Amino acid sequence: MPRVDFYVIPGDDPRQRLLTVCRLVHKAYGLGHRVHVRTASAGESRFLDELLWTFRDDAFIPHGTDPQDPSLPVTLGHEDPPPSTTRVLVNLAHPAPDLPPGLERVAEVINDDPQVRDPGRERFRSYRQRGCEMHHHRL
Repeated sequence: MPRVDFYVIPGDDPRQRLLTVCRLVHKAYGLGHRVHVRTASAGESRFLDELLWTFRDDAFIPHGTDPQDPSLPVTLGHEDPPPSTTRVLVNLAHPAPDLPPGLERVAEVINDDPQVRDPGRERFRSYRQRGCEMHHHRL
């Protein structure tokens, strides 16, 4: 079972949540991991796609919205399950996703918005019931 990290950020600003996702993706990509970000909607995928190009002047993260494109080290999409080549999954959607074989880590970014926080708690319980190694980080 993969390790699951919950990153809890203060406030309820959705942009701050997605900027945190960008920083996590940047770090995972920099370590050589294939990353998939599971978004809640096509609109969120488009917004995050733009944000990944602009969140830092010195960051280049080759990515795209076609999860099945094997040439992309970082993919975004709102469909389930993540590509089988995914090693790090950043999950922004509910319910907890299927966990493909070979998946090493799941990152959940939670804020104080009840529409984010409460489903996040349900996903935490789901991962724990599946036997995942759980970690909690307050940012």
